Amino acid sequence: MNRVGQKIKLARTEMGISQKQLAKKLGVSERFINEAESGKRIVNQNIIDRLSKILGKSINDITMSFEEEVYKEDKNPKFSPITKKDKVQDVWSEAFGSVLKKVPIYKYDTRRAVGFRQLPLIDNKIEGYAQDKVMYLQVESDDMEGFRIQRGDLVLAHITGEMHNNSIYLVEYSGKRELRQIKKLDTNKVLLISSRSGIRTETIEVKSLKIIAKLDRLEIKL
Repeated sequence: MNRVGQKIKLARTEMGISQKQLAKKLGVSERFINEAESGKRIVNQNIIDRLSKILGKSINDITMSFEEEVYKEDKNPKFSPITKKDKVQDVWSEAFGSVLKKVPIYKYDTRRAVGFRQLPLIDNKIEGYAQDKVMYLQVESDDMEGFRIQRGDLVLAHITGEMHNNSIYLVEYSGKRELRQIKKLDTNKVLLISSRSGIRTETIEVKSLKIIAKLDRLEIKL
């Protein structure tokens, strides 16, 4: 059990609540609390802040735990080219490897990742979606500049085949892939909306449209 786990357990027992009750207040599983208290799970800063608020007691000394781990390694030096700086980086990488996930960045063809960004992994999900369904798209044109989406921006998206009215998607039609807002006209037809120098619309049949991913969040390039 690490120091953070000890402080969570102590504060919880002093408050007189069970792991199940604490998990409910925090919005996580009972297993999450059990693993956090036993030291099997690294708790990120957001969870620590929320736990401190719920338990009415600060448990914010995760940095001290990492520093102690590095210090213990340094007390038993071995002949190795690894420096103290390398050790600190390794500890942080190992600690946050379980709470951060590398999300691939794709161009519209989604064939090969052109880069990665890290996002928090909570309850084995990213932004509420299965981690293997989440990706970033690198905007390739100014077709959606009226929606403040421009070439070079990154948009967080999740893979789906479902269609929601007035949402923006990466779609495939007429042999090309583009970002478009979708407006349902009826059960058979949809309106595809873009906005380069004014609103443009295309009416196509639903069966001719393939939904690739739904856009969730825009990251603007400054």
